Amino acid sequence: MRRFLWILTTLALVAASPISQAAPKLVHNVQGYHILPEQGLGSFTVLVFEKGKVLATGNDELLAEYPDAQRIDGQGKTLLPGLTDAHGHILELGENLLKVDVRGSASALQAARQVADFAADNPQQQWISGHGWNQVLWPDKNYPTAGHLDKMIKDKPVYLTRVDVHAAWVNSKALELAGIDKNTPDPQGGQILRDENGNPTGVLIDNAMQLVSTLLPEQTEQSLELALDTASQHLLSLGITSVHDAGISQQQAEFYRQQVKAGELSLRIYAMLAASDPQLKQMLEQGPFASQDDMLVIRSVKGFGDGALGSRGAALLEPYSDQPHHHGLMVTAEEKLPALFEQVLGHGFQFNFHAIGDKANRLALDNFEKAYQKVGGKDLRHRIEHAQVVTLEDIPRFKQLNIIASMQPVHATSDMNMAEDRIGAERLKGAYAWQRFLAQGTVLAAGSDFPVELANPFHGLHAAVTRQNHKGEPLDGWIPSQRMTLQQALRAFTLDAAYAAHQEQVLGNLAAGKWADFILVDQDIFDIPPQKIWQTRVLQTWVAGEQQH
Repeated sequence: MRRFLWILTTLALVAASPISQAAPKLVHNVQGYHILPEQGLGSFTVLVFEKGKVLATGNDELLAEYPDAQRIDGQGKTLLPGLTDAHGHILELGENLLKVDVRGSASALQAARQVADFAADNPQQQWISGHGWNQVLWPDKNYPTAGHLDKMIKDKPVYLTRVDVHAAWVNSKALELAGIDKNTPDPQGGQILRDENGNPTGVLIDNAMQLVSTLLPEQTEQSLELALDTASQHLLSLGITSVHDAGISQQQAEFYRQQVKAGELSLRIYAMLAASDPQLKQMLEQGPFASQDDMLVIRSVKGFGDGALGSRGAALLEPYSDQPHHHGLMVTAEEKLPALFEQVLGHGFQFNFHAIGDKANRLALDNFEKAYQKVGGKDLRHRIEHAQVVTLEDIPRFKQLNIIASMQPVHATSDMNMAEDRIGAERLKGAYAWQRFLAQGTVLAAGSDFPVELANPFHGLHAAVTRQNHKGEPLDGWIPSQRMTLQQALRAFTLDAAYAAHQEQVLGNLAAGKWADFILVDQDIFDIPPQKIWQTRVLQTWVAGEQQH
C-alpha cells in the first residue's frame, strides 16, 4: 500500500514538474522573414513555439497573448527559417573536414606540398586522402600528374578528389597498389588519363576513380559517427537545418536509421538511396522510411547520369568546344537507364537523377517520360539534380513532365571562368538558366553540392542574386538575365526545397504547426547591398525548438 501511495505521489510530482508544464517560448525583437505559398515574402517581429513546433508569428501583440511564455530577446537581429541544402553529401563532408583540403592551392606543386605537410602531421594514416584541387584555377590550367605528388610523398599512397568529385589525382604508389599501368583498359564510364606513351598520368576520371577508391580503408561505425558529428556541427553553424543527402549506401542508410532511433541526429536528413548500390533492390523492397520527428526520411533514390563539366565528363549532344570529338561520359550506361527508371518509379520512390550535360538531361527526360507510360509515378516529384546544361527545347519538358530542377547557384559562379570554353556561347543559353525554369513555373530547389562547393548557404543566396564572385566580378553579373530575386532565392533554399522532399507541410517556413527550425543572423539580407549577402554570419541555429548552435 505504501509503495502504491509513493508511486501516486511521484506521478503527481512529475505531472506538475516544470518540464511537463513548460510554457511556450517566444522570440521577440527580431526582423523575421519567411516565404508564404501564396502571398510571397512575409515578415514578423515575434515567433512563438512550443513542443518543437510553431504556434504563431506576428507582431508585439503576441507578447500580450502569451504572457507566460519564456521570452528570448532577439536583440534586433534577423530571423529566418532554417535553411535547407537540397543537394549535399553529409558523410563525405565530414570525412573531408578530417582530411587534407587543397581547395586554395595555387598550383599542383603547392597542393602536393600541402599533402606532404598533412602526411607528416598524421603519420598514423595508411592512405593520405584529400579533396579540392582544380586545375582550371592554376596558371597553366593543366591536369596534375603523379609526378607532382611523387616529388613530395613516395612511401604512402595518395588519393585526392577534384573539386567536383568527378576526377581523382593519385601518386605512383596508389597506381602501383591498384595495378594500373599502360595496359589497363578504361572502365565503362571512366577514363584513365595517359601521356604520349600510353602510361597513366595519375588522373582518373569518373568510373576510373573506383580502380583506386575501392582500396581506401573501409568505413566503420566509429568513422561514420565522427564524420556525421563533424559535418552536422559545421552545417548547423552555417544555418543549415536540413540536408537532402544525395546518394547513400545500404550501410549508410542503416547507420542513419540507428542514429535517429537513438535520438542522435541534430539536423534533418532527407536521404537518397544510391542507385549504384548492389543492395538497391532490397532497399526498395523495404519501402520508404520516415521517423515521427521528421529528422530522417528515406523515400528517394539518387541516379547517376554523367560526369562534370570541369573535368569534361558531362555528357554532351555535340562535342566539347575545347576538345573536338569528345562528348563526355555517361556514368550509368544509356542502355541500363530504362530498367532503372522503371524499377525506382515502380516501387513508388522519388527518383533524383544527376544530369549536368545536355545529353544526360535529355536522356533523363526521355526515360522519365517512358517510365510514366509503363509504371506511372508522375506525381512523385521526381528531380533532375544539377540540370546544368539543358537545350532550350528541353527546358519546357521539365514542366510538362512535372520534374523539379534541383540546382546549385554556386556552380554558376564557380564555373563561369571555364563554362564558355567548354560549351561555347550558344549552349550557354540553356546553362545555369534559373529564370528560364522559374518563368515557366518549374519548382527550383537550391543547394550547394557540398563538399564539391563550400556548404555556406549564404554563398548560394549571393550567387543566385548577383551571379558574381565575392570580388563583385563580373560587374553586372555573369549572364545577368538568369539572376534570381532574393525572394526567389530564399524560397529555393526553404519552401521549395521542402516541397522537393514532400515536406512542405512540416518544413520550409514558420507557419503555425510546422517545426520551429529557425536561425538568427547578424544582418538583414533584405536591407543590405546584395553583394554583401555572402558575408552573413549565423548567430544561432534552432531545430525543433531547441538551440543546436
